[in-house]
Order: sequence, then structure tokens, then C-alpha cells
Amino acid sequence: MQSADISPAEHATPALPPAAYSRFWQRLHRRYDALFPLLPAGVPTRATMEQALDALLAQPYELGAALRILRQLVLERTMVLDCDGTADLGAVTGSMTALGELALDRACQAARADLDSRHGAPQGPDGQPVQLWIIGMGKFGARELNVSSDIDLIYVYEHDGDTAGLPDGRGKLSNHEYFGRVVKAIYALIGDTTEHGFVFRVDLALRPNGNSGPAAVSLGSLEEYLLVQGREWERFAWLKSRIVAPTACIATPNVQGLRGVVLPFVFRRYLDYSVFDALRSLHRQIREHATRRSAGHPERANDVKLSRGGIREIEFTVQLLQVVRGGQFPELRCRPTLEALQRLARANLMPQETAQQLAEAYTFLRGVEHRIQYLDDQQTHVLPTRDDDLEWIARTMGFARCQDFLHQLDAHRELVAQEFDTLLGGDKAQDCASGNCAGPRAITGGPAIPDLEALLEQLPPALSSRVAEWRDLPRVRGLRDEARTRLFRLVLRTAQWVQQGKVGEEAAVRMINWLEPLLRRESYLALLLERPSVHERLLHMLGAAKWPARYLQQHPGVIDELAGEALFQERFSAADFEHEMALRLQALESTGEDDDETLLNLLRRAHHAETFRTLARDVEGAITVEQVADDLSALADTVLRVTASWCWQRLKNRHREVPQFAIIGYGKLGGKELGYGSDLDIVFVFDDADDNAPEVYAAFVRKLINWLTVKTGEGDLFEIDTALRPNGNSGLLVTSFKAYADYQQQRGSNTAWTWEHQAMTRARFVLGSDDLAARFDAVRETVITAPRDAAALREEIVSMRARVRAAHPVRGTAFDVKHSEGGMVDAEFAVQYLVLSQSAQHRELIDNVGNIALLQRAEAAGLLPAGQGQAAAAAYRELRRVQHQSRLNEGNGQVDPASVQVQADAIRQLWQTVFGDA
Repeated sequence: MQSADISPAEHATPALPPAAYSRFWQRLHRRYDALFPLLPAGVPTRATMEQALDALLAQPYELGAALRILRQLVLERTMVLDCDGTADLGAVTGSMTALGELALDRACQAARADLDSRHGAPQGPDGQPVQLWIIGMGKFGARELNVSSDIDLIYVYEHDGDTAGLPDGRGKLSNHEYFGRVVKAIYALIGDTTEHGFVFRVDLALRPNGNSGPAAVSLGSLEEYLLVQGREWERFAWLKSRIVAPTACIATPNVQGLRGVVLPFVFRRYLDYSVFDALRSLHRQIREHATRRSAGHPERANDVKLSRGGIREIEFTVQLLQVVRGGQFPELRCRPTLEALQRLARANLMPQETAQQLAEAYTFLRGVEHRIQYLDDQQTHVLPTRDDDLEWIARTMGFARCQDFLHQLDAHRELVAQEFDTLLGGDKAQDCASGNCAGPRAITGGPAIPDLEALLEQLPPALSSRVAEWRDLPRVRGLRDEARTRLFRLVLRTAQWVQQGKVGEEAAVRMINWLEPLLRRESYLALLLERPSVHERLLHMLGAAKWPARYLQQHPGVIDELAGEALFQERFSAADFEHEMALRLQALESTGEDDDETLLNLLRRAHHAETFRTLARDVEGAITVEQVADDLSALADTVLRVTASWCWQRLKNRHREVPQFAIIGYGKLGGKELGYGSDLDIVFVFDDADDNAPEVYAAFVRKLINWLTVKTGEGDLFEIDTALRPNGNSGLLVTSFKAYADYQQQRGSNTAWTWEHQAMTRARFVLGSDDLAARFDAVRETVITAPRDAAALREEIVSMRARVRAAHPVRGTAFDVKHSEGGMVDAEFAVQYLVLSQSAQHRELIDNVGNIALLQRAEAAGLLPAGQGQAAAAAYRELRRVQHQSRLNEGNGQVDPASVQVQADAIRQLWQTVFGDA
């Protein structure tokens, strides 16, 4: 390290900072030493840079020179603070980004003022002013500029048209020509190299049509280009795009037009695994370019940005996951790499440990990159070959020895390379010999089989017969060659697994049946090829039952849920679901995309995904039938809470921030026994003294029911049944809590029927304030513990059971697990009678804990003979399981009587004990 020649008499002179070793630092101090005090102390910010710039302009320096000198002052300060550990990575990149924003803002103002004075201001079709947006791409857009970075820019203007011209009619230009001149003027102010250097190197190669395209494009031209010609790699380029200048335009509503063009291009509405091949191609080109650069120059191979395990591979890893999923999961949309890593971890797309390791590697590699550039202010990412340069980098990175630094550098790069290769190569742990390697050529390592007849020869009989139907199927014949190749590879891999006994042939045929209508959505083919583990889990699900295939047909996007490694170890979490929905809403609000239709689809996708996760655990046997019902019921509760909250916030005539409102669940929702596709029996009540409350809550409930039931492109959420409200379908859709309580407690002439009190045994408070919840529980307890004539109650319930059985006749000799004598309904009616007739004396029957637990409690209370309650509970549990399995296989719940004889006899005995021979 270089140091000053200090004599003993000058021992009080402050030591030079670590940055003083830099040859660039030394040049700066020789040239600008007297100007450094113009930049206020501390990390440079937009405010302090503006202060220094104004001081330079007052010297007087003209704007171009002042901006260039400001850059030197900022870089010197950043270099010193970074190398002595005072400034972290965010401070360094933030300062450089702020410098770029300030320079472009001032340059744009100057350029437009000059051109306006000579040609008039540009005008839109209606004579309105026309904005120019300077879009920062890549690191600039993400506020991650490095210290010697160029800036990737795209200039977009709002409307085509002409300038106003001068008062005498001269000087009029087309907006296209006007903004082209603005771009040139801005470049002269910040990009040209003068005696003071430059402010930034400027690169416009990412604009539409690259270097052959115009320097500035209209918004309409940009939209047409992205729609017609936009390539996959450009989606990655636009991912981090951001309007960086002029400052006055950034917060205006006009920029929403640009968001509306860019967001649909970058983020597709479906899970988009087709981008894997695009990223492989882009990465291969970068590697090949790096190889060519280092040919004959081995020192260039040690590039911390572009070499294996470098910064670019971390960025690609993050961007790939964002582009694949960002269309459906807006909370993943963010520009900075470090923030995106944490969002990916929160979304369970990456283990938290991996995200942390990649973040540490990114921070380390960016620190090394900056020190490489501090040496000579060169735009390079290659480690220096001079030993003293390497030793200085090591010291300023906190290492006493250079070899320790290099060891840590290698460790970070190896980890990054492994994660990147795993992502692009798929499930490396799988056995490649069994055709389970990932990647587009994973099956044979050679070209795909382009000929259907050749493919059929390699398939087992049933699968071959089904695939042979593709000979005359236009949907298959019309596929692009690339898509057909993917399809055939997928079929061949499936056949190999069938032949190896890993999956059944019936599952393979079901997969073909599922996939065939989706062939135009090529991303699903890409997903299954890229993720062999997803392909295998899909086949296991399809082989286990019929209904999963139907659900996947209706909601194919949920298949990606099979990619999560923790799927079968987790259960539904209401808190996590609500947190994720809040993040997604926040992300949509930030981009102005939070319209009703988008939120409706967001709710449906989230609900379908959680339902499918439960279904996957169910089919794999990871959870019991009771746990399935618990999770589906908790999901319904949570979806009702989220939907009600969003609807209330969007209700035009709402009169308070928090509604005084409640939802009461009945039936399977109330008893927490929901199944797949169950409707929701609910009653709406309010407790609000406002004069307009009835009208407000009526409008709210109508909106809420619409949000829950309307079918969009993503399907619906639930079917809603409100027949259990006071006075049934002839009653008000939403009633005051007082009216509801009076109705249930037999106050007045308008009161509930016995069957409504039966329903109350399974009623549950689902949504609302704690105060309303307590008051509902009190009403419920009063109703079910009210004095009753046991004989009259018995007669009414037996009569009701007869009517239900008559409405669901069982033909033939089959046993209907729900409606036959000795079936589940008999057990449910027996429990309801015991609760309504005995809970006043046996308060342990008041709780809504489900039929199984209540049967066990009734026996413990002496209301049933010893062993009968346990036997009936076990029988009910088994009949639920049989019914559940039947529904998974699209059955009607009717089975051979002999298969459930023990269970039916146990419930018949229960009925006999409770109701006698009735």
C-alpha cells in the first residue's frame, strides 16, 4: 500500500485512508483537492449532491462540467467510506443511483428548455403537453448501480404529434424528431468525455430494435414492439425497469400508461416455465462471450460478474423465479436483488438458508467488484493480476491475508454456481439413468423423437392406444415443433416410469387426458419437463383417485404447488395466507392494478392453490379425513375474512372503517366438516345503530356474495346458501343481531322452527368482533339449552329424518353411507336430539366440537350405554372416510352393504337407544 513520506516533525498529520492506495483516488486528489469540501460530509445523498452541484454552478462551471466534477466528488467520498467500512453496499449503490437520477433530471430539464425555446413544446393529439420518460434498466432501475457502471436507458415519450412551433410559425418539429434531439442533448451533457471525464457511460442497446432503432420511441410504438416482437430475454431486461427522470413526471398519473404496457409483457398471467430455455440461451451466450474475451488472456477468466458463480448468476437465479411466478404472485415483483431474495424465501420458493447464503455472496461479490473499479475507474469486473492490488482488495474486504480472501471468494462463487446449475438443470438428485434428469434434452441426451409412430412403438399398450388418438387430433398437429418435441419427451419419460414400475399405466393415461386440452398452454409442458419431481408427483396423484384430475383440469395453474419440497410436511396456516394476500394486495396497489377483476382472480387463484395443497396431502395419505375437513374449513374462514375486508374497503357508501358485522356459519362450515367443493351455509348479521345501517349492510352483503360466487376466468370461490337466515329465503338477506337473537330465542310472533334449532347445534361464529362473538355464543347456548318437551322433540326430529330420507331414496341393494338407515345422517340427527334435550343438564354437550366428540361425551355423561358412544363415533369416522374416498373417485357414496356392516349396525343401535322403534 502506498503511503505519504511523513517526517517525525509531521507525526500529527492524519493517516491517509485505505482508499488512498487507489490510483484513481490519487488522480482525483491531484486535480480536485480544493473542491472536495463542496460535498457535505457523510454518505452522498440526492440533497447533498444538489447542494454541491449548485455550488459548482455558482463557481461558475457550466452544467456539463459541473455534473462531471460532481461525479468525481461523489466517487471519492464513496470510495473512502466504502473502503474504511463506514458505508455498506446499499449506501454505495444508493449514492451512485441518486447521482444518475440527479444528472439525468438536470440534463433533461436543460435539453427540453433549450429545444422548447427554438421549436415550441411537443403536443399530444388534443394539444396536451407530452411527457418524456427516461427509463433506467438493469442495475439503474433497481437502484444497484456500481461505482463505474454504465447506465442502460430507454427513452419513451407519451404521444406522437408535433411541437407548437414559435409564435411566427417557424421551428415546428414532429415529436419524434424533437425527442430524438433531446436524447442527443442529454448525452452531450452526461455521456461525452471532456477534460473532466464523463458523468456516466450511456448504453441505449436495450431499446426497441436495439442499435438500429430510434433513440426515443413513443408509448404506442413501444407497446406494439413488445406485443409483436418482444423476445423472452427482453422480459428479464424490463423486469427491473423504472422511470428515473425527469423527477417531475415520476409521480404523475400519466406513467400508469407505461406500467400498463410493461407489466403484462414481463409477467404473464400463468406460471411461465417456458422462460427457462430463454435464460439458458442467454446465459450460454454470456458464457461464450466471456470465453472468447479470455482466449489468450487467462487473467480475464476471473470475472466476478460474468464467470461461473458470479454476480450475473445470482441475478439470473432471482429474475428467473420472479418472471416464472410474478404474474400470479405480485408480491414477488420487486427490483433490488437482495429484497427479491427475501421475498422468494417468504414465498417458499427458496429455502431461507439459501436466500441468506446468496445474499451474502451477492454482497461480497459486489464489494469486490467495487474495489476492482476503484483501482483505476475502469468498467471491469476482472480480478487484478498484480499482487499488491489483490492484497489491497483483501485488506479493504476485511482479510489479513490474500489467500483467505481468495478462499472466501471461491466458496461464495461455488455456492452460487451450484444453486444456479440446480435451478436451470432441475432436480439433480434424481437418477438420470431412469430418465429423471431435468432439462429439455433430459430423456435421451439426444434429439427428441419427432415422429408419432416412432414414439408409439416405445409405449406400453394402454398408453400407446391413448396417444395413438393424436394422429388425427388438430390440437397436436398444430403444435410448434418445439412444443411437440417437449410433449413427446414428456410422454417418453412417463412411459419409462411405467415400465420401471414407478407409476401405474392408468395414471399415465389420466395424465394424457388431463394434458390434452392444455396443449396450447406450452408452459405446462415446460414445467413438467423442467421439474421431474412435479411430473412424478402429478402421476402419483392422478393414479390415486379420479377427482384430482378434474380439479387440475379446472385449475391447471395449481400444478406448480407440487414443486414445493415441504408440501407434505406442512398444513394450512391462516396467518400465513392472510399475510401473503396482504402482500399481494400491496404489490397490486403499488402499480395501480388493484381493480376488482384482478382481486377476484387473485382470491380465486390463492384459494384454488391452498385447496390443491390439501388435496395433494390427502391423496398421499399425509393427513386424515378430519384434518382435511379442518384445513378446508379454516381456509373458508380465512377467505371469508379477506374477501369481506377487501369488499368493505371498496364499498362506496361505507360509513365507518371497520364494519359492525358478523358471519355465522352453519352446517358443514359451522361444524368444521367441509369437503372439496362444499357450499357454505351462512347467515349475515349487523349490530350498528347508524340510521343508514340496513341499506349499507345490504349493499355490502350483495357485493360480498357476488365476490364469492361470480365466475371469472379463474372460476369461483364458493356456492353460498343463506336459507338458514330468519324466515329463510323470504327473509332479509342481512338482519340486525337483535332481530336474529329474538327470532332464535322465540321472542315475539316470528320465531324459529325446531329444524332451525337443530341447525343451531352446529352453528359457529366465523367472522366479526369479539363482542359480537360473545353475544352470539350466549344466544346459541340459550337456544340449545332451552327447556323442551323431549317426546315432542323426538317426534319432530324423527319426522324430519323421514322427510330427508324420502328426498334421497336409495335404489337397489347398495348402502348409501350418508342417507341409508344406519348411515351418517342417522348419527347426526341422534346427536342433535341429545344436544337439544340434554345440554341444559349436561353442559359438556353445548360446545360445537363435532359429532364424534359429542357422541363420546354423551356416553361419558351416561346418556348412552357403555361402549355405544365410542362405537358410534368410530362408525361415523369410518363412514366419513368411505364417503370421502368415494367422492375422490367421483363415486356417489354407495357401497356394498357388507363392507360397512359393522359401522351401520353401530349407528342403528345408537338410533334405537335414542329414538326407540320410531
